[in-house]
Amino acid sequence: MPARPLPGLALTALFALFSLSAAAQTPPAQALPKTTAATTWTPDNGNGTFTNPLFNDEFSDPDIIRVGDDYYMTGTTMHTMPALPVLHSKDLVNWRLLGYALDRLEMGPEYRLEGGKDAYGAGIWAPALRYHNGTFYIFSNINGYGIQVFTATNPAGPWTHKSLDSKIHDLSVLFDDDGKIYAVYSYDEVRLVELKPDLSGVVEGSERVIIPAGNAMGEGHHFYKIKGKYYIISANYAPVGRMQAARSDSPFGPYETVTISARETMGTQFGWRTQGIGRSLPAPGDTISVSPPPPGGNAFGADPLHQGGLVELPNGDWWGFSMMDVKSMGRTTFLSPVTWHDGWPYFGLPGNLGRSPRTWLKPATGATVAPTPTYQRNDDFSGPKPQAVWQWNHVPDDTKWSLSERRGYLRLHSLPAPHFLLARNSLTQRVIGPESTATTTLDAKGLKDGDVAGLGLLNIPYYWLGVVRDGQAYRLRFYDQLTNTTIEAALPGPRVQLRVSGNYDTELSQFSYSTDGRTFTPMGGDVRTAYQLRTFQGVRFALFAFNEKGTTGGQADFDDFRVDEPLADRSHNIPAGKIVTIRNFANDQPMWANPHGMLHFAANGSKAAAGPGARFRVHDRGQGRVALEAMDGSGFLTVVGLGLSSDVRLMKTETPDSLFQWQDMLRKQFMLMSLRTHRYLGLDVRTGEPYAADWPGADPDRKDGTVLVWEEVK
Repeated sequence: MPARPLPGLALTALFALFSLSAAAQTPPAQALPKTTAATTWTPDNGNGTFTNPLFNDEFSDPDIIRVGDDYYMTGTTMHTMPALPVLHSKDLVNWRLLGYALDRLEMGPEYRLEGGKDAYGAGIWAPALRYHNGTFYIFSNINGYGIQVFTATNPAGPWTHKSLDSKIHDLSVLFDDDGKIYAVYSYDEVRLVELKPDLSGVVEGSERVIIPAGNAMGEGHHFYKIKGKYYIISANYAPVGRMQAARSDSPFGPYETVTISARETMGTQFGWRTQGIGRSLPAPGDTISVSPPPPGGNAFGADPLHQGGLVELPNGDWWGFSMMDVKSMGRTTFLSPVTWHDGWPYFGLPGNLGRSPRTWLKPATGATVAPTPTYQRNDDFSGPKPQAVWQWNHVPDDTKWSLSERRGYLRLHSLPAPHFLLARNSLTQRVIGPESTATTTLDAKGLKDGDVAGLGLLNIPYYWLGVVRDGQAYRLRFYDQLTNTTIEAALPGPRVQLRVSGNYDTELSQFSYSTDGRTFTPMGGDVRTAYQLRTFQGVRFALFAFNEKGTTGGQADFDDFRVDEPLADRSHNIPAGKIVTIRNFANDQPMWANPHGMLHFAANGSKAAAGPGARFRVHDRGQGRVALEAMDGSGFLTVVGLGLSSDVRLMKTETPDSLFQWQDMLRKQFMLMSLRTHRYLGLDVRTGEPYAADWPGADPDRKDGTVLVWEEVK
């Protein structure tokens, strides 16, 4: 494949590298910092509230249960190993990774990337987590191999694995009060089977259709018995994502159905999608492309909250959990308050059913938990195992990697592979949104002829930056699968730091490298990340080594791995006590306390826009709640009546109706939820009306009039 020449600036930097001494190439060894709540995404705001998502990295097809005062969660892992993470929480907001139910999935050569075969898009997915009579159960389908059952008396393990002789998929299981065990599954037409008490298979003749096609039900069901009634929560994506519920007095029906969550994208747009992918992995040179979001930027696709279920607190409160497609980062988990209405568990708050707040009060579990990271992402490879957040791409060859052969290093022995996607023993962890940067130090002196090792973004399209050993020379190589472009540069020595920075809102990433640990040189320009169903996962960081000449080569030593998240610390995202201007993201015009006593907007450049009526002091009222006082002396923003247009008034005296729940949307963007209406302050930019407090939530492009932008007045 042709190499693309380096631009002039990069060539200048390259020539400068040749003058560096070997000592200058080696940055001083230092311990990597621990991941803390200030350095990685945690949903807990530390003030009694949480902000969705629970994880700002992929955690798809979640299932949550409560056992006593403890909560447990698992989700899809597809072809990555170990599989089926088991998480624990005391408050439904802060989660800790206990371990995995399965170390590896030995199902055939495709799970080991042998013989050119792969298990991308297969593996373990849509698990059902249950607890019954002292035993934890995880039920999950494996493509082509049927249902797998994992059991444990301790959720931290060990777990026992056996196959159940049935190939139903996307199932949910209910242990009924009479000792029967039921499973529901299928799409549109919902089917039920009874499982044998020993879970050896399906009771013969028990299969039946319990909800005929045409009742708006979807798939990914969650099956519950609540106060004597049977409920099935399902995800539908035809033609757009939403959540359905079915209810019956009998497990066999008849069922009535309603929608319990719809249109909730949390202000997130549909992302880029990879095109031109069949059942086979695209090799270098194959034509693939990525398609932009639909015109207008507000098409839902499958993005709105979908595929989840319910969990009850000891005090009788109910909460919902679900997932949402978050562009190329992948699918991740959201937590929603549940309001029961007419016997249905609607996601949302009274007055705004079907929509979920981005920020709300933590569940009243009775536990006091400080903001705690779920994962330790940084790794200096000094432990007996990689940090638990790491997963291998497919089943690893344990004879070809080590943390002990060279202490403090991850050593990957290169195995033959035609390209990056088929390289064995790639160690991966999920990228973190909305922005994250991964940096690793590679010592490539152990590479042999034909070896390639480095840091990649594992997805389709994929990209990587690494070191190539060609005879006695070391070269840097950047590869872009989308354009099938290679850039190479000479390297003065085998030790180099590799870095990739990604913005998963814009879905653009950049690679760079350094030989002194201080100055990083870009290589390859912007690369476009996208989501696709071939791997059925979001983008992953990957440390890799393989031999492109078809032989077993040498080894690559990775000294460390560090992740930086520039937007992780949200402690100053509410400008409490400050005087601010507030502009509407839709029309870029400032909010203004109209002299007639209601909230309006002022024309840019006008006297009103420059005056004190367009300045507001943000008063902190605890638990993420604020009161906004206009600096012209007219008073506090207060919602009256139903919150219709002009019902956002300026009142001299602050009351409970002056309180708003601050909805942090990052980068100084936010929404204000009225605690009177449980709806959002906003305006219709098409009509010129005053502000109202009856808006259900943000559109994906955030330009419907509900999203605001603050700026401190100095």
